[in-house]
Amino acid sequence: MCLIAFDHRPGASFVLRLVANRDEFHARPTAPLGAWQDAPDIVGGRDLEAGGSWLSVHRRGRFAAVTNVRDPGLGVPDHAPSRGKLVRSALECDDLGEWLTRLADDDARRYAGFNLLAGDGRHLWYLHRGRERIVLQQVSAGLHGLSNAELDTPWPKLIAARQGLAAGLHRGHWPDAALAALGDSHEAEDDRLPSTGIGLELERRLSAAFILGEDYGTRATTWLEWRADGHLTIGERRFGPNGAPLGARHLTLATPALA
Repeated sequence: MCLIAFDHRPGASFVLRLVANRDEFHARPTAPLGAWQDAPDIVGGRDLEAGGSWLSVHRRGRFAAVTNVRDPGLGVPDHAPSRGKLVRSALECDDLGEWLTRLADDDARRYAGFNLLAGDGRHLWYLHRGRERIVLQQVSAGLHGLSNAELDTPWPKLIAARQGLAAGLHRGHWPDAALAALGDSHEAEDDRLPSTGIGLELERRLSAAFILGEDYGTRATTWLEWRADGHLTIGERRFGPNGAPLGARHLTLATPALA
């Protein structure tokens, strides 16, 4: 997962509405949105190479998503586990807050750089494993965005995704306006690009919300709506090389009511 925009409203009728893009090599084997065969209470897309996920939910009322941290100076530890496995662990652990605290205190250093969002409908946590620090915090209510830097770092595509989400919610065009923002393949102007150490050409290419490419690009757009009454709807649009549509699906789950 490389771009997420979300509205977090604990105690409201809609506790979470979210849109996200997963960017990945097209050759990496992937299962589409659905219940996992070996863990049917988990619903989401699945990486078939390492067995984890970029974004999934649990029928008992859990959500988790992960993005990579873009920092060439942040090395990958020897024998680092797949970051996608963090999503499954967040969904299945007994006490989410305690598990995240243990992860932040020590275990996060076993992984390459990552951002993890995880929540139970009442609380939403953010964990950042960067080069210089590890941060664990509860996410404040309101609109937020997350890409391959820390939470709400104002990269152009993050700002656009967050604005698209805000516009859709304000005008009653959810999730269409947010999905349109995440489908924008325009690259940012050079003077607005972040500098993450990967070179100007690649910074340009990765600045688009929706990345087009033959070998690497946006492979899935996911949207999620979680209501306080327990109804959780999750949808996915899938794409092949150069953005070719491969299909779409959405599912509605009955999770425990939050109010």
